[in-house]
Amino acid sequence: MTEYSLTVEKGEGTRLDLFLKSRFSGLSRARIQKIIKEGKVLVNGRIYRAGQKLKIGDKVEVRVEEEPSPGLLGPEPVPFEVLYEDDQVVVINKPSGLVVHPGAGVREGTLVHGLIFCYPEIAAVGSPTRPGIVHRLDKETSGVMVVARTEQAYQFLRQQFEDRKVKKTYLALALGKFREKKGLIDLPIGRHVHHRKKISVKTRKPRVALTNYQVLEEFQETTFLVLQPVTGRTHQLRVHLSATGHPLVGDTRYGGGGKKQLQKSPRLFLHAWKLSFQHPSSGQVLEFEAPLPQELNQVLSQERRLKQGLLT
Repeated sequence: MTEYSLTVEKGEGTRLDLFLKSRFSGLSRARIQKIIKEGKVLVNGRIYRAGQKLKIGDKVEVRVEEEPSPGLLGPEPVPFEVLYEDDQVVVINKPSGLVVHPGAGVREGTLVHGLIFCYPEIAAVGSPTRPGIVHRLDKETSGVMVVARTEQAYQFLRQQFEDRKVKKTYLALALGKFREKKGLIDLPIGRHVHHRKKISVKTRKPRVALTNYQVLEEFQETTFLVLQPVTGRTHQLRVHLSATGHPLVGDTRYGGGGKKQLQKSPRLFLHAWKLSFQHPSSGQVLEFEAPLPQELNQVLSQERRLKQGLLT
């Protein structure tokens, strides 16, 4: 992410998007519109719309995420487990610590590089900077993902995600105990008003975000949960749990990463457990499951022993 600070010196009354296009000739107008919409452009410290007019002397701050050119996305041997594959899709079990695609300073060693190594045709599917990718998991999150191997599958799966027809189920360990054993978290989220790299319920541009939860097991200080996001916002599960006073164990960004909690878990305790979707060719609904990783099973075992008084 590169940050620029600009001053409007001429062109009184110029639209914000046209001003940025004149200063960043290498960016398409569509991309400029996108970064404005995402709140990555501030005028005198405030978010502006693309069509708002500028005045001489206005201070414009711009944050641009550099996108690699398609030629940089070469094949690399990156480890991941394949749960299923056919000529349309590949379903994988992503390990924690693996970034899905290049961006924000990450140029190599991503899941996309590994996918192109194993399935070269994916390089020509969908977006040139994130080929085959129809949904993402955070770097720290492990679990099941589906990737498109053809353009037909890419468009079909993207539409399913947009229509909220894909069912995603996560396993998580959160701090504290829940008053209700199951429920719906309905809290709109968006970019934090001050910390632009964070998502929050404290935002100027809230977007609908819905998460179903169910308690599986309670321990002394934590609760083991099943989470099913209805919407698919960035960091939705982490932000929803944090906003309700139950941040995920091991979450250093959203409040569950204190020294004591990091001793409980070596990483963020969030795992994409199950994924079901309609197959692009057959139309059959398929469901896949990625078992909880060993390091997270060990955390649960320790919590159970503490609950039983076998550990102090």
